[in-house]
Amino acid sequence: DIGWVTGHTYGVYGPLSNGVTEILYEGTPDTPDQHRHFEIIEKYGATIYYTAPTMIRTFMKWGREIPDAHDLSSLRLLGTVGEPINPEAWRWYRKVIGADSTPVVDTWWQTETGAAMISPLPGVAAAKPGSAMTPLPGISAKIVDDDGNELISPSTDEGEHASGYLVLDQPWPSMLRGIWGDPDRYRETYWSKFAKQGWYFAGDGARYDSDGAIWVLGRIDDVMNISGHRISTAEVESALVGHSGVAEAAVVGATDDTTGQAICAFVVLQADHAETTGEEIIDELRAEVARVISPIARPRELHVVPELPKTRSGKIMRRLLRDIAEDRELGDTSTLLDPSVFDAIRAAQ
Repeated sequence: DIGWVTGHTYGVYGPLSNGVTEILYEGTPDTPDQHRHFEIIEKYGATIYYTAPTMIRTFMKWGREIPDAHDLSSLRLLGTVGEPINPEAWRWYRKVIGADSTPVVDTWWQTETGAAMISPLPGVAAAKPGSAMTPLPGISAKIVDDDGNELISPSTDEGEHASGYLVLDQPWPSMLRGIWGDPDRYRETYWSKFAKQGWYFAGDGARYDSDGAIWVLGRIDDVMNISGHRISTAEVESALVGHSGVAEAAVVGATDDTTGQAICAFVVLQADHAETTGEEIIDELRAEVARVISPIARPRELHVVPELPKTRSGKIMRRLLRDIAEDRELGDTSTLLDPSVFDAIRAAQ
């Protein structure tokens, strides 16, 4: 999608200004069939494949026999972008698409940053499944609390970790200079939270692990407050997708009179679990979240659905799922790829 920042930054002027040969195609990844991407990689000997975690989880749902039918040995680098990737999808991506040897770079950046900011460097440092790792050379980023105090790395990766706000505390070459025709909105959106320090903040939460690696947790507005406990939608989704029967998951926080917010989950099952229905799988998945994270994180509601609502660039539209969870009329659906998906979701509830 050329209209998405990844499309024009890393699909037009980035590669072309560096003399990179690109492959452009029309249509969707499953037209005329689900082999489309892998046929292109095999036919043209593509060396770099950069996609979104949602697309990877879709491939997982389709089954590994599809990529296994193609020679993908030309690939030397795999990338992921657009949202935090859960460790299970990262491992599948490397093992199945990358023959368990191709490096995976999980890149954190935003439309506003203009280029990748935090990412592993293959050959320089080992990557960790699910972690964006460290700022790229020339980029200064840190994780801070509400008062702007930098968080410290925990001594161990066991137990709960403090999360905070991901900020950029120094200028960078491709930074945005404003919002067209609305300078006040620019200042309010990106610079107001840490105005005293002069730091850029665009809404993402993160945490450090014991090695100082950065784990991006997603949008701060995707952090739920459950009985006073801050739980990110990303970590609940990761726990769900870690189950062998789940291909995709989306989690939202819905208003709850008792706990403030409650966790509502929507899951798409793997092809070999597609016939599984009923309370058994729902109870199993709710118990899995409680085991992996905490009993506090056990979803109040869990729905098995055939598809999740996505934009053309593959991002899950959690805002619309929140409307469903709170039994509201759907908000703006102009960027929704397939509006009919909500009929299927409601039928599955």
